[in-house]
Amino acid sequence: MKQNALFRYLGIEFSTVSHAERLISALGGFLAILLILIISSRFVSGTDAALIVASMGASAVLLFAAPHGALGQPWNVLGGHLVSAAIGVACARYISDMALAAAASVGLAIGAMHYLRCIHPPGGATALTAVVGGPGIHALGFQYLLTPVLLNVAVILTVAVLFNALFHWRRYPASLSGKAPLPALTTDPHGPIKHADLVYALSQIDSFIDVTEDDLLRIYKLATRHTATGHDDRDDRDGTG
Repeated sequence: MKQNALFRYLGIEFSTVSHAERLISALGGFLAILLILIISSRFVSGTDAALIVASMGASAVLLFAAPHGALGQPWNVLGGHLVSAAIGVACARYISDMALAAAASVGLAIGAMHYLRCIHPPGGATALTAVVGGPGIHALGFQYLLTPVLLNVAVILTVAVLFNALFHWRRYPASLSGKAPLPALTTDPHGPIKHADLVYALSQIDSFIDVTEDDLLRIYKLATRHTATGHDDRDDRDGTG
């Protein structure tokens, strides 16, 4: 019991993701970062290129290890990186103290991503890199938004769409999953969950939850169907039900 309590406290989850899924995620991240490194090196060289790609490495984790996660959807990736890049460049230019500029870039980026509904954790690194990245990155000015940030975003999104499309249970973005709706359960004592119900429940939590509304509904339906029927449906991940 003490061990289980420790795992809950640390946030350790023992998921049932297959070994194949984990290897596919790793391969997708490898391909995306390799292409980004090749492209970024044409605009910024040496250590500066590595610093720029660092935030894309974090994006790769979201896009390939959790392609259906809310934090890694296209608007989050595009808006999160570009907004954060603009804030980072502005802080580097107009705040003379390095420490203050670095802290302000990340704090302002988080606030902006919240209000623009494009929270993407790697965006914080994109903002920070614009401040602490060195003379090579500072020399780019607001060009930093286009090359390499926008270009890198375009590459990683393209790879995510094409690579995930190779596997019938993985689609990116999540809206392309095309999963057939699960049949309604007449024995479900709670009845169907509506959009308004989810909005209310999430407002009570008052924190960003990294799961899409469609996946929340699907998880609920799978759980209630299993409770009612005891049916272990291993094919639900590809929508065959």
